[in-house]
Amino acid sequence: MLKTALKPRWIAGLVFALVISGVFVLLSQWQFGRSTRSEAPVSTATEDPRPLTAVLKPGEFFPGTAADQVVTATGHYDPQKQVLVPGRVKDGAKGYWIVTGFAVQGAPVLTGAGASPETWLAVARGWVADPADAAAPPSGTIDLTGRLIPSEAPVPNTDPGPGRATAVSTAELINVWNVSSYPGFVAASAERAGGADVAVAAPAKALDIGPQPPQQSINWLNLFYAAEWVVFAGFALFIWWRLVKDDYRRDLEDALDEQEREQAERHDPPHPDTDTPSTHTTTDPRVQS
Repeated sequence: MLKTALKPRWIAGLVFALVISGVFVLLSQWQFGRSTRSEAPVSTATEDPRPLTAVLKPGEFFPGTAADQVVTATGHYDPQKQVLVPGRVKDGAKGYWIVTGFAVQGAPVLTGAGASPETWLAVARGWVADPADAAAPPSGTIDLTGRLIPSEAPVPNTDPGPGRATAVSTAELINVWNVSSYPGFVAASAERAGGADVAVAAPAKALDIGPQPPQQSINWLNLFYAAEWVVFAGFALFIWWRLVKDDYRRDLEDALDEQEREQAERHDPPHPDTDTPSTHTTTDPRVQS
């Protein structure tokens, strides 16, 4: 069959089939790229720092428009309101987030039974691999800049232990700290005290959390078309192979017919009209010896 496939016309046919298959594969990739798309484009407006008090209100639901917004706030940390949140990955290593309570100056104060005289904000200040490396927060008045992130959900039926939290959850932290809080938290990117930058004390590392990618939706029709074009690409090669196979069978049949014809010519028996006639003796009764 290889000899048949190496005929010039089938080599040209293979090249044509490969070109057609390549076009179908490109169409499949194009359809696959269209099958997933962002529900909303990434907004660059979130990178322009805005005052926290103008973006989010304590005691209210966290609006979707506030997510990922870079905010600024002034206030002070309370070293007694600091917890470690396990299971956080940085540079491929698992460790802990250092989360500290931050009293926000100029924030609305909630009223009612059990309300604290200040409004607090949970701030993820850095990452450590070893809990012993978590240092106390800087003291004094701090000018904070960071990315505003919605509150996480606490892990149910889990006891994190003293000085720990299952997640950066406002619902969990306000019960631990017994304070009024904003419905989200801030991943700190810069802290300034007295006009000077305050870096996270080594070996702790800064978080450097960027904007979260938008959610993606799947267009199943485009995904189906992508798979369909792959089938077409394979079908083009299958047709070429089938045509070569049919040609190969025809060659075998022609060779077999030729062989049978040659054998018939070598072993052809005499025809009846060419047989030697028999000799018959006629006895004439009139002829007597």
